[in-house]
Amino acid sequence: MSRLASHVRAIRPEPQSFFFAGKGCFVFLCYVDESGTPDIPGNTSHFILAGLSIPVNRWRECDAALNAIKQRHDLGDAEIHVAWLMRAYREQDQIQNFADMDASKRRAMVESQRTLTLHHLLRTKNHKLYKQTKKNYAQTASYTHLTRAERIALVHELAACVAGWRYARLFAECVDKAHFVAQVRDKTVDEQAFEQIVSRFEQYLQNMGRPADETRYGMLIHDNNQTVARRHTELMKKFHASGTLWTGIHSLIETPLFVDSQLTGMIQVADLCGYALRRYLENNETSLFDQVFQRADRVGNIVVGVRHFTKLACACRICAGHRRAGVNIATI
Repeated sequence: MSRLASHVRAIRPEPQSFFFAGKGCFVFLCYVDESGTPDIPGNTSHFILAGLSIPVNRWRECDAALNAIKQRHDLGDAEIHVAWLMRAYREQDQIQNFADMDASKRRAMVESQRTLTLHHLLRTKNHKLYKQTKKNYAQTASYTHLTRAERIALVHELAACVAGWRYARLFAECVDKAHFVAQVRDKTVDEQAFEQIVSRFEQYLQNMGRPADETRYGMLIHDNNQTVARRHTELMKKFHASGTLWTGIHSLIETPLFVDSQLTGMIQVADLCGYALRRYLENNETSLFDQVFQRADRVGNIVVGVRHFTKLACACRICAGHRRAGVNIATI
């Protein structure tokens, strides 16, 4: 990241700032979540760690916008987990005239169908499939009153909302695991991705145009996972002490704050961003990508906030966005 910044000194568009702890002190929050698995080979070809930054005084506005969308779709306090929203629910396809029913009837019919399926799996003593199916049902229980078309429309409405947040900045490391294992590396996939997010958010805060007497601070807010929390906390302590490969840490404060994604709407937005990036890279799906990629941090028209770690010849739009600088950082 800092290597690219040395080639390009343009000033980024300025998001709205605000007074925090006194005159000239400003704070930005970066919400972080992952898509895919860092395991090699795992069940995804890419691992994405995505962070979406907003000025802290915009938090209430963003949270209200997300809640308004959820309320319009009768989701209440349900967690938005995009991968589960986007998939087909077989039970709905088996219910005649499902789309013509009201929400409560839809929920009841799906619940009945799922109960029959689970009872059948118990009778056949397929305990492994029973446990996995029951787990899958729990993940989607909040969405069963929506048809698949309605769920897809919901996700696109959320993406369009994020695209309209001109003050937000997207940072992401998109790791092609096949390319990763071909390199001699001293980090895991997850560690590399976290270091890149930290570096890019720090550089964003450092390079933002500002008066000389203003200070910008940033804080990472991460989806909670006990294993990840311990590892990323230790890494952040190391970065505070000696910097990352790319930059010293001067603007980021504390270690990441780990929160329950079920209770924190902006973490769910980071999930949406990571999903959109991964589906574009793995399946060339562009509709969600086109929305969230608008928020990728840029210096001029050069994408610096999102990187695709892959082969040098990659022609994807993320890599093309880097090459506008005349510098290919796809494999750095």
